[in-house]
Amino acid sequence: MSQPEPEPRRIAIFDTTLRDGEQSPGVALTAAGKLQIARTLDALRVDVIEAGFAAASSGDFAAIRAIAGAVEHATVCSLARCKESDIRAAAEAVAPARRRRVHTFIAASPIHRRHKLNMTPAQVLKALRQGVALAAELCPEVEFSAEDATRTEPEFLAEAALAAVEAGARIVNIPDTVGYTTPAEYRELLAGLRRVLPSHVVLSVHCHDDLGMAVANSLAGVLGGAGQVECTLNGLGERAGNAALEEVVMALRTRHDVFGADTAIRAAGLCEASALASRLSGFAVPPNKAVVGANAFAHESGIHQHGMIGHRSTYEIMRAGDVGADSRLTLGKLSGRHAMQHRLRALGIVMADAQAERVFARMKAAADAGTPIDDDALRAMARAEAQAQPAEIADLQVTAADSRHTVRLKVRRGSGQGQGKGTARTAAKAIARAVARALGLEFRLESCRTGEQALGDGTAWVAEAAIKTAQGRFHGQAQGAAEHEAIAHAIAHAAAVLGGSPRRGSVERTARHA
Repeated sequence: MSQPEPEPRRIAIFDTTLRDGEQSPGVALTAAGKLQIARTLDALRVDVIEAGFAAASSGDFAAIRAIAGAVEHATVCSLARCKESDIRAAAEAVAPARRRRVHTFIAASPIHRRHKLNMTPAQVLKALRQGVALAAELCPEVEFSAEDATRTEPEFLAEAALAAVEAGARIVNIPDTVGYTTPAEYRELLAGLRRVLPSHVVLSVHCHDDLGMAVANSLAGVLGGAGQVECTLNGLGERAGNAALEEVVMALRTRHDVFGADTAIRAAGLCEASALASRLSGFAVPPNKAVVGANAFAHESGIHQHGMIGHRSTYEIMRAGDVGADSRLTLGKLSGRHAMQHRLRALGIVMADAQAERVFARMKAAADAGTPIDDDALRAMARAEAQAQPAEIADLQVTAADSRHTVRLKVRRGSGQGQGKGTARTAAKAIARAVARALGLEFRLESCRTGEQALGDGTAWVAEAAIKTAQGRFHGQAQGAAEHEAIAHAIAHAAAVLGGSPRRGSVERTARHA
């Protein structure tokens, strides 16, 4: 009898977009913008929001306090040096929060001790004990960070972590402050500390991306025993940035078989949160950014597109909808016929194989010339091909009785011919139904205008028609010797881009599309 799979270990997500993310050169968030991001993070069910550095400025203090009063679910946290004034400011700023934390830190590495603090190891330990103890007096939850932990002597790092726990810290963060470590090293470091620290203490990881390994190192830390990951939306942060929240979350969720862990994040809101952070920070999300980039679920290679049409899992390891994105097949010079025909059908355009082949040739030529192939461009190509074989109206008959108009007509297109019948209160709507029936299409007439126009020694009728389909509105314009003839040709012109093949059938069957 097979054993049930164990429940995934719960990893807390600590978001520092509003503190470390704002330290990105060029980013300056307003108080209103910070509050908007905080509410979005809370809706994502982030566990901890590091709202800022209270002692940094009066503006930061006020923003943290406003966030503390607005957030409903997450713990609100403020950063503080192991310095009395910092810690008191942090505790006061987060006081309105339902759940609050002071996050205090001191540098631990020999480089920082010597060149930044000018302190001995003993002095560092004394300062951290005093700082953590004060924070524990003022706030029910305290986190301690040993800055530049990955360049700190392992023995001294363990001593500092134990000293912080003894002073009242319940979360110990091991930051890779300068993005120096590697996944194997970091996993080993975390595993060693996990063996030393009491089981109730949560180990946290905070990784920077200087060597492009922030997410990989964070995940390695989880494998080493970390129960909290510190990250930011879109990987914002100092220098090359931090571990990207969306990548960490989806890596844990997608590869739960490897990590045995998951988060409480509502992933369907990730793309929306990413877009908000991008807009308010002014930092654009690269199209090829993992999880939330515009191309993260886009496929242009013909081989990939063919596979995707067959089954999504051929080239997508996550569902686009799970993160609030859309999976799409983009068209370009590497795309194949399957993808183009798939997109045409999605746009409601039905074409015979020979016609579709000519549209494919047009698309390839345009793509080779560097023209982007979006839906509008594809519609234009389909229209141009359709107009090369225009739909001709023949045998148009319009009768009226009891306030109803009945139309019978034939439509010739290329070598095909179809016939249709339509009945409606107005002649124009009846004509639209008859044309739709004859071409085997579904649309309704949205508007129609007619008028007489001088032409040579006489006059002609001019008609403008707009039809509505599930794919959008399409317009047509034509002229004829009679008003009804002009209307029929204008509607056929508007429907040309939708393709359709003339269909033979009983004219007695009335189209019901409009």
